Amino acid sequence: MGWSSLFLEMNKKKILIVGTGEVGKRRAERFLKEGAEVILIGNNISNELKEKGAIFNPKKNLISLVNWADIVIIASKDDKLNSYVSSISSEKLLNRADFPEKGNLIVPTSFYIENIQISIFTNGKSPLMARELRKKIQSSITNEDIINIKLQDYARNILKKNVPKQKDRKKFLYTLVKNEKIKKFINNNQLKEAKEYVDFLIKNQKS
Repeated sequence: MGWSSLFLEMNKKKILIVGTGEVGKRRAERFLKEGAEVILIGNNISNELKEKGAIFNPKKNLISLVNWADIVIIASKDDKLNSYVSSISSEKLLNRADFPEKGNLIVPTSFYIENIQISIFTNGKSPLMARELRKKIQSSITNEDIINIKLQDYARNILKKNVPKQKDRKKFLYTLVKNEKIKKFINNNQLKEAKEYVDFLIKNQKS
């Protein structure tokens, strides 16, 4: 199957999770954090999950629940239940934690560094290595990288209002990455001063 990475707006999405074990719990917490509505099918869920907004259903009205859902996550140890829910979810976005290749949606290992989200998918070959790669990536991203992203965002928003051609905006943003004065501000954690200098550069460019 030809997998391709995408990001999906999860706010108000309806998520049905089959399984209340560790995988189901992690999936639930992840989607609740992003503003989704989550129902879990299984034996029980913790009060902590309930307090976060999760709803528990003890394996009843499965067809109605699947019809309700935008996304179905299968993560239980009950093979018969997994197969049945999968069979009635053919029209849905379906993630199968037990057999990823039998679904049409992957939930990769994912993490945030401030508001930067990074996801890793090994085509199902090694979840363990996905976690190891995550550690390497986390350790390689510096505070300077974070400040640079914030500065690029600031500059992009100003340029969109003042520079009509995308090609010209892109060229200017590249010059910021190489600008020695900008580098010095960033290395000294001086985002405010860097923004002020960007304002000066953009103004000077227009004149």
